[in-house]
Amino acid sequence: MNIPNRITLSRIILIPIFIILLSVPFSWGAWQIGDSQLPVSHFVAALLFIIAAATDWVDGFYARKYDLVTNLGKFLDPLADKLLVSAALILLVEMGSAPAWVVIIIISREFAVTGLRLVASGEGIVLAASNMGKLKTATQMVAIAALLLHNFPFSYVGFPFGTIMLYIALFFTVLSGYDYFVKNWNVMKESK
Repeated sequence: MNIPNRITLSRIILIPIFIILLSVPFSWGAWQIGDSQLPVSHFVAALLFIIAAATDWVDGFYARKYDLVTNLGKFLDPLADKLLVSAALILLVEMGSAPAWVVIIIISREFAVTGLRLVASGEGIVLAASNMGKLKTATQMVAIAALLLHNFPFSYVGFPFGTIMLYIALFFTVLSGYDYFVKNWNVMKESK
């Protein structure tokens, strides 16, 4: 297994730890962040999320730079992204930090584009990540990190940065999903 795939696999391994840190009520104390309390375990989970999100860029850069792109990497990388983002968003709903309807739309888009990629793959077509898709991912990661950190440092001035970023991420999620389907609808047509 090459280095980019090991990095991607480490991102997948971090996901259960991230989930446990947000789900189990540890008694490690909490910090006052604006009007809310940020449990230390949630802060550690946010750091893990940020590290895991950063490895997404690192493994892709390394794989392209050193020509280490593999089929395993093509499978694991988007899987790791979707697992990490889905877990974080679902936990944010449980924590009351994100509206469920927004999370449903974001996760539904991921399923739809994954389905489109599977159909395209069956036709021998590879759908590469678009710039719009990369922007979608970046805004999602920023929104999730901000919400996990209870809007720190913006919470001190009452600015809902994380919530605003979540709606920006929703916009780019829908737009990039639309873009994928418009540009690649030809793979959905039935062959005769």
